[in-house]
This record gives sequence, structure tokens and C-alpha cells, in this order.
Amino acid sequence: MAANPHLEELNDRSREVFRRLVEAYLETGEPVGSRSLTRTLSEKVSAATIRNVMQDLEIMGLLNSPHVSAGRVPTELGLRLFVDGLLEISNLTDDDRRKIDATVTSNQADVSTLMDRIGSALSGITAGASLVLTPKHAETPIKHIEFVYLGPDRALVVLVFADGHVENRVFQPPLGQTASSMREAGNFINAIAEGKTLAELRDAIEVEIKARRQELDQLAQELIENGVALWADPGVGEERLIVRGRANLLAHGGDEANLERIMRLFDDLERKRDIAEFLTLAEEGDGVRIFIGSENQLFSLSGSSLVVSPYMNADRRIIGAVGVIGPTRLNYGRIVPIVDYTAQLVGKLISDRG
Repeated sequence: MAANPHLEELNDRSREVFRRLVEAYLETGEPVGSRSLTRTLSEKVSAATIRNVMQDLEIMGLLNSPHVSAGRVPTELGLRLFVDGLLEISNLTDDDRRKIDATVTSNQADVSTLMDRIGSALSGITAGASLVLTPKHAETPIKHIEFVYLGPDRALVVLVFADGHVENRVFQPPLGQTASSMREAGNFINAIAEGKTLAELRDAIEVEIKARRQELDQLAQELIENGVALWADPGVGEERLIVRGRANLLAHGGDEANLERIMRLFDDLERKRDIAEFLTLAEEGDGVRIFIGSENQLFSLSGSSLVVSPYMNADRRIIGAVGVIGPTRLNYGRIVPIVDYTAQLVGKLISDRG
């Protein structure tokens, strides 16, 4: 079974069958059979042909048969593939916009009251549970940080603040990161996190990077002066120390030990650069995010989905989030623009109030 299938692996017929089936499931919540799909496909094919396609999609892990009936439903993996590659986002309707706008018509209400109104409006409009994280009034020190590997191009950072506040943000990690390297990054940051804000943590790691860089330069300089090694692309992110030949090291007593130390410094420098980039990405992560089923790290609710978007203040800093929680068969195409618009509205509201 494919662990992470891509749309490119599906031919046109399989892609249309998959898309139509998921759309029908999201609308009805019921298993979808081959006969009902024959009426919606642009290409006229037999029910038997569609059943063969559905079987292939099931082998790929995209569909599942909940009962002995011929009907299929999308798996969490299938929903993720649909959301990432086939979901058509509708425009926010005038009616939905009016209902959201109506929650902030009064300038007299305090922020807490307004956030309660927005949560109620989101719940009423979407028929789901609403999520509203109210803004932080000041930067709070980090108590604990954890990076969760979600795939080659997605990661979750869990930020636990000293005041007990918890935030979850999704970001795109640097290429080549693994679950192990993310755990290592979290362990390093937690060792120096006490009493520091996210920005202060990033500054502290930058200081560490500069110190390692200076130490590396001093050690490498002796090898270069002795003609044993040379810099390639010095001073940029991808610099390399090229050793001209191990035979030369034997003529310079302690050079081999220094070289091993330099290689360790290279590794350490690269790890700290990755960690610094993690923190930058975690601080900048934004946009509407969709967590499906077991991906829902924020609540660990089985069989639920979370559509969430952070909102920002006038300085473009994330200060809170709004979202909708519901079953995995949410009408994602409608709810995404609702959450996105609400987050932008709340961010503007908070910015206008200073």
C-alpha cells in the first residue's frame, strides 16, 4: 500500500472517480457506490469499470469499505489528498459575510465579549464547534517546545508558554528533516528555553551560531595556512572546507585532531542553523490549516477535523487563532473561506484597537 500517494499517480479516470466519490461522501456522509458514480462522471463507463477503479484506489489506501456493501468512503489519507490537491474553495457567500460582520458592529464591546460573539457566529454558521484563541497581550516566555514531523513538507510546532497557554502552528520545514532531527531540535531548545520568549530564543541560537562560526574559522585558518585545506564559498550557508590530501596531515602533527574537531563543528553549526530556521518558520507560520482525523494533534479527537487560521496584529505577529471543529466530512470548500475571512476580520479588529 502506498504510504503517501500523490495525484500524479492517478490517471484522469481514477482522479475523476476519486474526486466525485469524495464530493458525494462529503455531501451525504454515506458510502458511495459505483452505480451512483456512473451518473456523475463526464466519461460514460460501466459500473464494473468504476468498481475496478475503486478497488485500485482502495489498494492505494485512499478508499475504504465500511461494510460488506459495495459502497466506499474516503480514508483520512484520501481526504488529505483531496483537500491538498482537488478541493475547490468556494467564494464566501453574502449571507455568511453579513452574519460574521454583524458580530463586530458594536465598537463598545470589549475584546473578550467580541471574541465570544465571533465564536458563537462561527458555530452557528458552520453547524460545528468553534475554536477561538484570544490574543496574548504580551510576549510570554516559552516553557516547552516540541516539533512534530507530519511529512517531508509539513511539521507542527507545539508551543507551551509559561502562563499555561498552548499554541499549535504548522510550518514547512527545511528539506531533509526527519522526526529524529526535529526531536533533537526540540531537546536543544528546551535546554535553553527557560525565561526566554520565542524571539529571544532565536536570538540566543544566532549567538551560538556566531560563536561556532568564529571557532570554526580559527581552527580552519591554521590548516589553510599550512596548505592542508582551503575554503569553498566562505561565509555563505553552504561553505565547505576542502582537504587536499590526508597524506599532508601526517606532516603536521596535530592537524588531524583539529580536522576532526572542525568536522564536528560543521555538524553542530548545521544543526543550529536548522533549529534557528525552525523557530523562524514557527513564528511566521500562517494561513488556513486543515487537520484531518488523527492529524488533529491539537485535540486528538478521533474522527474529527479542524479548520483553523491564526490572526495577526498590525506588526504581522500571530496573536491568536479562530477555527471550526467538526466531523471529517466537513464541507471544507465552504468552511475554509469562512475561517479565513473571520481570521482577517479579527486581526483587523485587534489592530484597530491597538
